[in-house]
Amino acid sequence: MMPVEKSSEPRFVRDRLQGRSERIVKSWESLLLLVAVVIFLVNVWSSPYFLDPWNLSDATFNFTEKGLIAFALALVIISGEIDLSVASILALASTLMGLAMTHGAGVPELVLIGLGTGLVCGAINGLLVSRLGLPSIVVTIGTMSLFRGISYIILGDKAFTGYPADFAWFGQGYVFWVFSVELVLFVLVAVFFAVLLHMTSFGRMIYAIGNNPVAAQFSGVRVERVKFILFLLSGLMSGLAAVCLTSRLGSTRPSIATGWELEAVTMAVLGGINILGGSGRIGGVVLAALIMGMVTFGFGLLNVPGIVMSIFVGLLLILVIAIPKVLNRLAPAKKRG
Repeated sequence: MMPVEKSSEPRFVRDRLQGRSERIVKSWESLLLLVAVVIFLVNVWSSPYFLDPWNLSDATFNFTEKGLIAFALALVIISGEIDLSVASILALASTLMGLAMTHGAGVPELVLIGLGTGLVCGAINGLLVSRLGLPSIVVTIGTMSLFRGISYIILGDKAFTGYPADFAWFGQGYVFWVFSVELVLFVLVAVFFAVLLHMTSFGRMIYAIGNNPVAAQFSGVRVERVKFILFLLSGLMSGLAAVCLTSRLGSTRPSIATGWELEAVTMAVLGGINILGGSGRIGGVVLAALIMGMVTFGFGLLNVPGIVMSIFVGLLLILVIAIPKVLNRLAPAKKRG
């Protein structure tokens, strides 16, 4: 009987730790909701202009476009991969839309070019990762420079301006009162990705691949195909964000959306997406986007320099990755104590 007790004890400890980890993950969204409420109250206390309906509407522009990218990026990360080229895809899509505009393209053509460019760029990433088996971090760092470089070759130090007046509807229009078109798109895309990830067999495949791609392959999951589709979705969302951002700004520069890949990754990881893959929920990403949007808007109302926000995002990304590691190391020590 003694050998059985000794062998079962470590297993019991692992089960307890796993159960505790699951409870922490499940409560992460509740913690994010609490943080969002606290930040909202701090902003109300810090500035008398925060509660103005039109100011709150403007605040949504701080996260809607980045959130569109973060939703697709969350699925890529859950599958165990990463896409660091999303901001460069946005820049290239915006540049090609501007180039088409100078040749007389109308609003439908501009939207199709933006979305199509995102799909093509996503397909390039997907083929290199899924078909050739190259590491996604290496591939997307390379395409990040490639896509952004093409934008600089086309534009140089110049900018495309003079977009059609109707094109501004995507980034500056309102559907009802203070609810912008971008906010409605954000909600619709969030619902789509939530259903896709949590209520379909395709979503279960993503989790399976992120936890163990070899086991998923032997279980009949077409791993290469799923990863290719995920990079397509990532490119498509970058193209959609390019349409919204270009419409809102009314101009295109090759430096557009610089650094957005960091903020999109931060939104996903802050939302509870495991950076190593295999777990996470879209609801957490929605809350993380709201938190980062309110922090950015609050800094703006207080005239805090933009570089402070960059420092905040960098520190936030490090913290949300480091905290689970620290907790996992402390748990066995606490158990022994």
